[in-house]
Amino acid sequence: MRVVFLEDVPNVARAGEIKEVANGYGRNYLIPKKLALLANSPATNLLEIQRKLATQPQTEDALVKLANQLEGREVTLKARAGAKDRLYGSVTSADIAAELQNSAGLAIDKRKIELAEPIHQLGSYEVVIRLAKDIVPKIKVIVIAEEKE
Repeated sequence: MRVVFLEDVPNVARAGEIKEVANGYGRNYLIPKKLALLANSPATNLLEIQRKLATQPQTEDALVKLANQLEGREVTLKARAGAKDRLYGSVTSADIAAELQNSAGLAIDKRKIELAEPIHQLGSYEVVIRLAKDIVPKIKVIVIAEEKE
């Protein structure tokens, strides 16, 4: 099945690419989640129009500018902690993205933030944000305990 990708799908394709995928993967995952469209005539026409409107260098320049704003930034999150500095919940990429939006006004998609697993301990962590294949700024996430009442 040939599909046109509308969004980046890690390890599969980038937005705007036309690729051959397994029928079940396209029909059951990509198309229902609106990550891709069937590569028919209207979809390819839409893709061509989008390519003409948004050229790649402008997008890369914007990503490099965003990466420069993010590089070395520190984000502090408060969470409830118990014994041995263990968190009651966890800090996820969604929490980090929300804090970046609140503190710096930078809108980052939570799927671009790479965490091997959610953070369950208090402390300081280096977190990678993969904006593009070769644009990868690092930020420092500091998890501190909330004050008890």
